[in-house]
Amino acid sequence: MTADTSDAGLAEVEDATAGDGDASAPPVDAGSLDAVDASATADGADDRLVEEGEVAGDYLEHLLDVLDFDGDIDLDVDGDRAIVSIDGGRDLGKLVGKNGEVLDALQELTRLAVQQVTGDRSRLMLDVARWRADRRERLSILGGEVAQRVLGSGGREELEPMTPFERKIVHDAVAAVAGVFSESEGVEPRRRVVVIKE
Repeated sequence: MTADTSDAGLAEVEDATAGDGDASAPPVDAGSLDAVDASATADGADDRLVEEGEVAGDYLEHLLDVLDFDGDIDLDVDGDRAIVSIDGGRDLGKLVGKNGEVLDALQELTRLAVQQVTGDRSRLMLDVARWRADRRERLSILGGEVAQRVLGSGGREELEPMTPFERKIVHDAVAAVAGVFSESEGVEPRRRVVVIKE
């Protein structure tokens, strides 16, 4: 809470408790003021994420113009992240690259562009042509299938190297299956998920 907000809140409390000296004025509930502060903080976080999305959208729109690519830019907020997606254009696969390598680099450049404007490190997620959304779905299915295989056969199974984002999706899918667990082994960029029977 900033000093301005704090002063305004204090003035409201003083106004509510002051008056013509009438002792019958209702008391101000401190808990309701805490709820207002929490709501304002949540709104501030949402506003920050919306701003991140808008800055990223402007940056990406300019980039698409320079590259002469068509695409629709959609902005969303999911939890504590701004989500920016580019869909609908031809040649968008070039912005994804092999195994999403170009997309990962473009996401980092976009995060840096947002940081340059806002002054804060961004955790925004960029998706192009639904590549990340489809990859998330495939990895979730893979994690469940491998967990079931390991549960049935015992032992352990190693998956191919993945990014931290991809490994988290697999770990979450494995965690949903009782009797197995997963861990990451190796060193980036060859770090991989291993699924093990309990």
